[in-house]
Amino acid sequence: MKKTISAPIARQIPKTLEIHDDIRIDNYFWLNQREDQQVLDYLNAENEYYEQETAHTKDFENVLFEEMKARIKEDDSSVPYKYNGYWYIVRYEKGKDYPIYARKKEDLEAPEELLFDCNVMAEGHSYFRLVGLSVSPDNSMIAFGLDTVGRRQYTLQIKSLVTNEVFSDVIDNTTGSSTWASDNNTLFYTKKDEKTLRSDKIYKHKIGQKSDDDTLVFHETDDTFGVAVYKTKSRKYIIIACYSTMTNEFHVLDANTPNADFKVFQKRVRGLEYSIAHYEDRFYILTNLDKAINFKLMKTSEDDTEIEHWTEVISHRENVLLEDIEIFKEYLVISERSNGLNQIRVKRWDQKEDYYLPFDNETYTANTGTNVEFDTEILRYGYNSMTTPSSVIDFNMRTHEKDIKKEQEVLDPNFNKDDYVSERLWATSRDGTKIPMSLVRRKDAKLDGNTPLLQYAYGSYGSTIDPYFSTIRLSLLDRGFIYVIAHVRGGEYLGRQWYENGKLLSKKNTFTDFIDCSRFLIDMGYTSEAHLYAMGGSAGGLLMGAIINEAPHLYNGVIAAVPFVDVVTTMLDDSIPLTTGEYDEWGNPNDKSYYEYIKSYSPYDQVKEQAYPNLLVTTGLHDSQVQYWEPAKWVAKLRTYKQDTNRLYLVTNMDAGHGGASGRFEALKEDAQEFAFLLDLEGITG
Repeated sequence: MKKTISAPIARQIPKTLEIHDDIRIDNYFWLNQREDQQVLDYLNAENEYYEQETAHTKDFENVLFEEMKARIKEDDSSVPYKYNGYWYIVRYEKGKDYPIYARKKEDLEAPEELLFDCNVMAEGHSYFRLVGLSVSPDNSMIAFGLDTVGRRQYTLQIKSLVTNEVFSDVIDNTTGSSTWASDNNTLFYTKKDEKTLRSDKIYKHKIGQKSDDDTLVFHETDDTFGVAVYKTKSRKYIIIACYSTMTNEFHVLDANTPNADFKVFQKRVRGLEYSIAHYEDRFYILTNLDKAINFKLMKTSEDDTEIEHWTEVISHRENVLLEDIEIFKEYLVISERSNGLNQIRVKRWDQKEDYYLPFDNETYTANTGTNVEFDTEILRYGYNSMTTPSSVIDFNMRTHEKDIKKEQEVLDPNFNKDDYVSERLWATSRDGTKIPMSLVRRKDAKLDGNTPLLQYAYGSYGSTIDPYFSTIRLSLLDRGFIYVIAHVRGGEYLGRQWYENGKLLSKKNTFTDFIDCSRFLIDMGYTSEAHLYAMGGSAGGLLMGAIINEAPHLYNGVIAAVPFVDVVTTMLDDSIPLTTGEYDEWGNPNDKSYYEYIKSYSPYDQVKEQAYPNLLVTTGLHDSQVQYWEPAKWVAKLRTYKQDTNRLYLVTNMDAGHGGASGRFEALKEDAQEFAFLLDLEGITG
């Protein structure tokens, strides 16, 4: 008979942490030693405990996995896009986890040239990711980045597209992205700090030159900034982008003169955010200059790029967020957000036309897609809603004709989008602010206190979770669940101020918004405390930790994926990846006022002796965004403090990082694992 494993109890080794005359005792600080065998033993013990406790759900979990997998077209391919004389295609083959990248010269009927078969490249690796494909201007070479660990430290290599030879020179510890100068001989790329993983250096590599001899072009010494390098869509300029949470600076170089010096576009000014795009003899600038909190569009000549030369093209609007622009030879396309909804605006440069694409749903997502060609009248965009599978559409900006290039296939004979309904709800937060939510359910779902409901949110960095379609989610909806995205403050759903009101010393608004949305859903009869579930990942995992400390009774179960929960300790450790660049998001706890505020909500610091809901926590051993020890420490502390018999599981993927498993089907197994947890709590077994 197999021995029953008890819930692991981590050793307590008190570590005194003192700052601002405040002392914290961290009994689980020792768990941050990734290579320590005792740490690995603890993580493995938690995994074994989870496997034992959920053994009765494994068959159902496999049913869910096969169900999710069956809805996906396995032999799928992307809509081809044309760039510099070639059509580029990404496709999948039946039964295979990874994509195949290919191209065809000039015509889609031309013979296919294989660029990469990631299924072959991934052999022997438990984790694999290919990124940053960058083709030389003469189409003869391609640069690419590889990660086989999951820490987003990519190895950069170059392959000949003439001989299919991968050059022997390898560049380690990069972001994976790179960009070519016009000479087909010079490649610019970004390297990371070995310890903090901050993107901080731009190098110039010459073909045939050893990477050790590469030239350092730019070094970002301010540890609150990161850097990147890319080429403008017009292909005329190489751009170095320096960025922090609330400040930008760009450096420009003519792509025809890679050995010349970069020129500062506009030197950084704290609080000045801007981005640039090139067209003919001008640069177009998306910026918050002059308190344009929702951004405005300006322009300046190539020769005079400093701020005093910028002139206004589209003025600031209080109720419309200007999110992005796409520049074409004859058209300017503007992505906006009004009252939470995406809008796409098309303007001719000659002023003869100015119109919006029509979208008529109550809640939907519409975004510009892959538009790499400059001299074209075709705009590619994507559209979906919580009930409508995604479509890729080519829109002729001159004739206004739409060509639906691809509609997402749901390979389920029982699926009918008319069986589902979505709506937008508005809850009132405790400070009187109206908080929007996007909801989807089956039309025949019962709406009463016995209805299970999963409420999801992220709520940080100004990142907006738009209402989107998911074939995976159908496995919950078809079993009676309602699914809700709460558009809490901290995202930009209702404009830039929505973000500003959910960060720094206003961060708690994110948490109270989520809780007040939960109360609204209960009060309106959509569900009850016994059937309400919550889910969030990364910074959304911080949200999960905060809500179960403040209002644990509202939720029957919570899933916290790769949760950022030890906020004070992490933000005081500038050796950890991301920390210094996050000061403008969370605050710098070396400042006492921020220390006290962050500590007052930090989930790890605020664990109490109280009952907690059923909890599934996931992490990856090699996570570079949220280190594995944060959720590990949190679970260890919860086991000691919680006053209940509810389930508490920590699942660590010992092979992956922040994004979880790398293959498309392996990732589905994690989704099935999470759904099995929720459905088991509901007593749903099939």
